[in-house]
Amino acid sequence: MVKSPEQEHPEEALGWAAIDASGLLSPFKFSRRATGDKDVKFRVLFCGICHSDLHSVRNDWGFSAYPLVPGHEIVGEVVEVGSQVGKFNVGEKVGVGCLVGSCAFCDCCHDHLENYCPKAIWTYGAIYHDGTMTYGGYSNMMVVDEHFAIKFPQNMPLDAGAPLLCAGITVYSPIKFFGLDRPGDHLGVVGLGGLGHVAVKFAKAMGVKVTVISSSPGKRGEALQRLGADAFLVSSDTDQVQAAMGTMDGIIDTVSAVHPILPLIGLLKHNGKLVLVGAPNQPLELPIFPLLSGRKIVAGSCIGGIKETQEMIDFAAKHNITADIEVVPIDYLNTAMDRLAKGDVKYRFVIDIGNTLKEA
Repeated sequence: MVKSPEQEHPEEALGWAAIDASGLLSPFKFSRRATGDKDVKFRVLFCGICHSDLHSVRNDWGFSAYPLVPGHEIVGEVVEVGSQVGKFNVGEKVGVGCLVGSCAFCDCCHDHLENYCPKAIWTYGAIYHDGTMTYGGYSNMMVVDEHFAIKFPQNMPLDAGAPLLCAGITVYSPIKFFGLDRPGDHLGVVGLGGLGHVAVKFAKAMGVKVTVISSSPGKRGEALQRLGADAFLVSSDTDQVQAAMGTMDGIIDTVSAVHPILPLIGLLKHNGKLVLVGAPNQPLELPIFPLLSGRKIVAGSCIGGIKETQEMIDFAAKHNITADIEVVPIDYLNTAMDRLAKGDVKYRFVIDIGNTLKEA
């Protein structure tokens, strides 16, 4: 007999879930597993709202499973640890990003790239080792294997630090892997949203020259004065684009909507790298000759492994890097999703779970 979400596990939990592809979220009772020997149980205090959450609740990618409790930018306070846990103590701050499991045996896992494990288990909307659905951080508590939990530095604010667990690692990982962190190199950042604004902060902390590439001229002041970018390029201005041709060592493209990438390839120097980290729900057109003529690379990158995520959060704490956020109560969630769909946020919504998610 199939058990209901409330009956699957012994720990009662409360969250907000989408029940169908309308994407409307509402209070949802379910359950979490008991704390195992290697598990950390924690009270959720804040959870960021990622663009992936919006895609998922509305089934934009075609593989959402309902009921769906989103949220993979999760921070909280440890309330219980298993008998074999050595990484955390009760009362410490903890974070969980996009992953809660993997096979632990494949080459990816051995290389600390659990994010590329063929059996990676996502924080929500996936099937866990025990055969039950995973539910994310729009909820009051979580239980997670300690390997997939991130230690939060003492000086990192929980609310503004939460989005780094997805947005932060999504841009940090490709900047590091593709060698775009060399001081003095020129990096383009396409899109000044939840991912883009964090990419600017990381790159500047690494000593890189940064040009923000945006379709919104009104973001110029924000990019240059407040975020410290070195230059701003309006992607629809052909004169500006032409003047910048062949000047960039790499580009991080954060845009999650369909858009032309030919102009971006043109901005690269020879051997330049265009790395896509956004996830449009339709294919992009890839012209080949501009790649051949400059030995250029178009690549993709998806979050990062657990070791690198810890490295990222420690780097962010050292350099005082946080996300720019708007903290909202849980009952504002559907309005926040609608605003996110319109791009009406600077630059990340974060839900105040600890103070506003209460039993009805």
